[in-house]
Formats: sequence, structure tokens, C-alpha cells
Amino acid sequence: MPSIRRERALAAPREAVWTVVRDPGRLPEWWPSVTRVEDVSAEAWTTVMETPRGKSLRADYTVVESVTPERLVWRHEIEESPFERIMSDSRYQLLLEPAGDRTTVKLAHRIRLRGFARFGSIQVRLATKKTLDGALEGLERLVELH
Repeated sequence: MPSIRRERALAAPREAVWTVVRDPGRLPEWWPSVTRVEDVSAEAWTTVMETPRGKSLRADYTVVESVTPERLVWRHEIEESPFERIMSDSRYQLLLEPAGDRTTVKLAHRIRLRGFARFGSIQVRLATKKTLDGALEGLERLVELH
């Protein structure tokens, strides 16, 4: 499956946006469905998300690449998780491009589906777009307040 990409121009300097996105502990402030973050380090973290049915779901992530203040790539550690049966790979990429006193945020998610899950690629694409749009909206609210 190709990457799903979304972007948005924010009324905030790149360094201010970077400070937020590079701190996994702040994900509940801007990433949809994340209620808390555990085991946070500069290179890895665990998110706890709430499903639409009110159940908690944990997901582990590891930073693959970090170039201050322009590029962050993180991998969803799907091995031995509930996601393993439907995905073989899941990576996010966030790019920050200066645009005068604004910052263009480009957010992408590349997912490789496994087995029968490949037949649901349209639904996965739509859900991913919704999540990425929600993340950009949350990030916009957060950085434009400061």
C-alpha cells in the first residue's frame, strides 16, 4: 500500500512545532484517540489509545530517523502485538518546512497490510486520512495557541 499523505500550513515557527512533535509525551494533546503515553524516551514510547467502543489499546513506537527541526520518522512496532495479524509494516513520517513565519507540516503514513487485511485497503486508507487530518488539526490548535 502506498503512503497516505496529508499536509497543513500552521501559523507557528518550525522550531515551535518541532518542540511539540519531538516530545512523545505530548501526543495526547494533539494525536487523535491517544489518552496517555507510557515508557517515554527520546527514541521509543508506548501510546494508550481509546477505541470507539471505549477499550484501551496499546501501541509501541520507535524513532527511525530524527533530523532537527525538519524530519521525524517513527515505526509502529507491530511484532507480537494485536496489529501483527493485519500489518507487516507501519511507519510515519513528519516533515516540517519553513514558509515565512508559518510552517508547512507534511504527515505521511505507510502501511503494508498482511493477508486478508489487504482487501480492506480502501477502509484503511480512509481511516488513516481521518487520523492524519485529526493529528494535523490537533497540532494546529496546540501550536497556534502559543
